[in-house]
Amino acid sequence: MPASGEASFMTAHGNLLAISDLHVGHRDNQAIVARIRPESPRDWLLIAGDIAEQFADIEWALSRLAERYATVVWAPGNHELWTPPGDPVTLRGVARYDRLVELCRNLGVLTPEDPYPVWHGPDGPILITPLFVLYDYTFLPAGVTTQQEALALAHDTGVVCSDEFLLHADPYPDRAAWCAARVAATERRLRGCDPALPKVLVNHYPLVRTPTRILRHPVFAQWCGTERTADWHTRFGATAVVYGHLHIPRTSWHDGVRFEEVSMGYPREWQPRGDMPGRPRQILPDTGRPAEGWFGASRL
Repeated sequence: MPASGEASFMTAHGNLLAISDLHVGHRDNQAIVARIRPESPRDWLLIAGDIAEQFADIEWALSRLAERYATVVWAPGNHELWTPPGDPVTLRGVARYDRLVELCRNLGVLTPEDPYPVWHGPDGPILITPLFVLYDYTFLPAGVTTQQEALALAHDTGVVCSDEFLLHADPYPDRAAWCAARVAATERRLRGCDPALPKVLVNHYPLVRTPTRILRHPVFAQWCGTERTADWHTRFGATAVVYGHLHIPRTSWHDGVRFEEVSMGYPREWQPRGDMPGRPRQILPDTGRPAEGWFGASRL
């Protein structure tokens, strides 16, 4: 990772928009992404992970969005890190992530491995910080005290994340160890940023556990983040936090900081709602309006 979080460029821009969980492997979602357009040629787009599983689908989506938006910033989700059957790119773990970073750089898309860019709005500069910190099974179900118990409960109830079979941590011994390394490196980098510069933290998983409390299956929360990031939104001066993963688009507030869940989700989730997803959420300038989305419990 870069030693410093300082920006490499600072210019005037349009709106700062965000979306996640595009899942373009589904034909209906791919058609929506094909139609996404910025309102201004100066708009930025933040993508908080889960574009697709197959490498070719990820490249397809990123290349089109990078052509349309002034700047695209990507933070990886768990699905991009899968090594799914049938994908010609058979890399696993860190090697797969590194290949994704290489792909992004070839397309001009910024990643957690690049200098943090500065977005300029009407209230001044904002540091955009894409994060990749994974999860470590510390979001335990009520009454459960260990990761082993939580996993056993998940298997007993039939609610097991596909990461257990498709997301490999090579060369780390497991995903929790990979998460620990990512958290430590990212924390060092964030500490090196200008504390006076407000930040938008962009991560696939919520940085705090509270948003997972409304999951239909609470046992799934163990695959939704880490307790190690619980104070990052206050400690590192976030003006907003962008995340996805839960497939429950909404606006919430934690310690006075605005959290935006910006996922599109699967067709079986958004089709019954009777609305057309795919319009990126405006993060800044802040419109003062909460997300108009689906506020029920997700399928998870």
